[in-house]
Amino acid sequence: MAQPLKPPALRSGDAIRVLSLSSPAAEERVRKGCDELARLGYVVKLDRDEVLARHGFFAGSAEARCTALKAAIAETDTQAIICTRGGYGSNYLLDCLRLEAALPKILCGFSDITSLHVYLWGKFHWVTLYGPMVASGLDHGADAPDGYDRESFNRALTESKQGWSINLKGESIIPGSIEGTLLGGCLNLVEATIGTQWELDTRGSILILEDRAMKPWQVDRALMHLKQAGKLREVAGIILGDFPESNPPQGTESVKDVARRILAPLGIPIVFGAPIGHTSRPMLTLPLGVQARLSSDGEGKLEILEPAFSS
Repeated sequence: MAQPLKPPALRSGDAIRVLSLSSPAAEERVRKGCDELARLGYVVKLDRDEVLARHGFFAGSAEARCTALKAAIAETDTQAIICTRGGYGSNYLLDCLRLEAALPKILCGFSDITSLHVYLWGKFHWVTLYGPMVASGLDHGADAPDGYDRESFNRALTESKQGWSINLKGESIIPGSIEGTLLGGCLNLVEATIGTQWELDTRGSILILEDRAMKPWQVDRALMHLKQAGKLREVAGIILGDFPESNPPQGTESVKDVARRILAPLGIPIVFGAPIGHTSRPMLTLPLGVQARLSSDGEGKLEILEPAFSS
């Protein structure tokens, strides 16, 4: 596997570009999230009209969003890009992104931003962050319900010398310990890459899969699709989110039951219920594309074995 391409880590006073690349964002939530980034010591840059744009259920036309993303990657006076929210629409950008000579820059987001994470990893081996967004996590504050986990966010953005450990706060489905490349994201979006030119190569990965408001049979269908497409055949380990708003009808299987039934026969370390992506608990920030060690006993522990970004 090619070496990951790592942007520079952030330092206090660095500038962050805020972009809306999927669905429209609420102005008040954007303001609160930007205030939180400022409290953390960063300079926030945004084009208000661009960030708050609405074009049907997209945050602006595909062309406008693509132009904004390419400009943000190319600009030299910002060191990171943090999205406002997910929703739907970042997949449209994959047809117009032409970044052959682009230097890597930190990209942070979850949910629909999975499409961009997968694309940037598959095409360039960029390390990116699966973590909170300005109007989806940062707006609720550090270590708060519906907010973000301060320690994992800060370590992911700023650590350039060594790795670190993350308590996954989940539960074991299959205990064990394994090393692999941390990849994945939102279950529906990972599944949607199958058959495209940026289809996610999951071999040797510790695969993150999370989502919200999926009925257990919908999770079943998605996991079976991944399995039948060969995407789980050479996976080293799996970390599952807590799948909020996915309660089953009384007397039927839960998402955890479905995951255990389909995934346990793989015989690999699996943790269920980590607060990643869609969660009401403080959201963890996980660097995608780095080597990690998953220990799936108890609540689960993830050891990031290398810094996500360079000095």
